[in-house]
Amino acid sequence: MAELNGLADDRALLGRTSTAERVSDILRTRIAEGYFPPGTRLSEDGIGGALGVSRNTLREAFRLLTHERLLVHELNRGVFVRVLTVEDVEDIYRTRALVECAVVRGLGAPPYAVDALAAAVEEGRRATRESDWKALGTANIHFHRELVALAGSARTDELMRSVFAELRLAFHLVDDPRRLHEPYLARNGAIVDALRGGDRQEAERLLAAYLDDSRRRVVEVYGRRMAEGRG
Repeated sequence: MAELNGLADDRALLGRTSTAERVSDILRTRIAEGYFPPGTRLSEDGIGGALGVSRNTLREAFRLLTHERLLVHELNRGVFVRVLTVEDVEDIYRTRALVECAVVRGLGAPPYAVDALAAAVEEGRRATRESDWKALGTANIHFHRELVALAGSARTDELMRSVFAELRLAFHLVDDPRRLHEPYLARNGAIVDALRGGDRQEAERLLAAYLDDSRRRVVEVYGRRMAEGRG
């Protein structure tokens, strides 16, 4: 029973760790949906009070999100939402292309479960009708998150949750979100149509071209805005 020695002392960590993970999930979602722009200082008192969690629990959640590259800790200043570099944006898109295209390629035989994808497209259409371009960006992220979910892999879902949250940090610096997001709404619909028709090869081709076009556009705009900020 030697391997059990000390486990009782760790029992208290279970609840705290679980709570910290839940808090990190909430904050990650808020970052992914655009509530905390890059460079925002996160107040321990404000967030801890709003969520009703202890300072230690919140700090553990911050640590988890720092490990995911969503937050940075600056000595004597506090915790901030991370500001991406252009190289970060390039790497995010490389990761997306590797994972998302592999998911589509590995779907197997049709029919494919596209209802959640179609719902994300409709969410984007509603946002467009309301001229809510931030919501359109969120709907686009929801689309790609549901696409990844087709793999049925909890590990892949977890990996890409952080990647999509990082991507949202790049979207914050885009000066014309409508121009960035609106063209891809129709392309999302085309991917759904290809999968609904059982043609995963066409869906992968559309997706690969989509991600390459989006990468070039976001990197161009992001690089320009970063340069302006340094000027």
